[in-house]
Amino acid sequence: MNYTLFIQGPSLVSRLLLVVGLSIVFMVSDHHSTYLDSVRTGLSTLLYPLRYLVNLPVSATSSFSETFASRELLLQQNRELRHKQLLLEVRMQKMAAIEQENRRLRAMLKSSKEDWERVLVAEMVAVDSDPYRHRMKINRGIVNGVFIGHPVIDALGVVGQVVATDTFHSDLLLITDPSHSLPVRVLRNGLRAVAVGSGKHLLDIPHLPNNADIREGDLLVTSGLGQRFPADYPVARVVTIRRDPARTFAQVEAEPTAKLQQAQELLLIWSEPVLAAEDDAGG
Repeated sequence: MNYTLFIQGPSLVSRLLLVVGLSIVFMVSDHHSTYLDSVRTGLSTLLYPLRYLVNLPVSATSSFSETFASRELLLQQNRELRHKQLLLEVRMQKMAAIEQENRRLRAMLKSSKEDWERVLVAEMVAVDSDPYRHRMKINRGIVNGVFIGHPVIDALGVVGQVVATDTFHSDLLLITDPSHSLPVRVLRNGLRAVAVGSGKHLLDIPHLPNNADIREGDLLVTSGLGQRFPADYPVARVVTIRRDPARTFAQVEAEPTAKLQQAQELLLIWSEPVLAAEDDAGG
């Protein structure tokens, strides 16, 4: 027996129309009343895990992309900051060197005590390799007005004098060279003496009697005699005095105040007597 007639359900069109009708009824009812709010809230709560699972791949991909992009951005910013820091450190080193050079130059210019003394900054470019010759070359020459015998100082005292010059460079004989001698006086009491280069890094003060009033620590300055070096520039400080009754003269050694082994910038000075001599020669 065929029971198909009895078990056949509603057609698909009927089901669709039923669903559409119920949907319209629910929307109208939800719009005009609040009876379905609790139902909607409950369904939303029940369906949240499913909605979360559906959105999980998308949100995970988005989060991973943002995290990766943020990490790349942070790495790029970190690299840029490191580069900027390096440049700033290099500039700071340059600024520190410039500041130190400015302080040194200001100190050198301050050492020229007389307004009528003209000065010119020079730089050391070479040092004589002969250990028995204390000489150096500077980057100033005839075009700058440098002449033989030109006195040279640094920020702390007398360095030496020019012994040879060409158009753009000059050779400087240091006060510690054995062939160099310089009239000095003791600042404390005016005692006159001559400072002679020892060939080391000290100066010998010869021909001082054992009873001469000179002490360790005394400052020796230029006396102005000979009209080569202006008076009262620091030359050396006495470090050793040996008095032997068997000898006529005391053995006195002094250490130059100028930093002869560290000289970079020097000052060529024109004193009033030298300028007057040049004017006379030119007239």
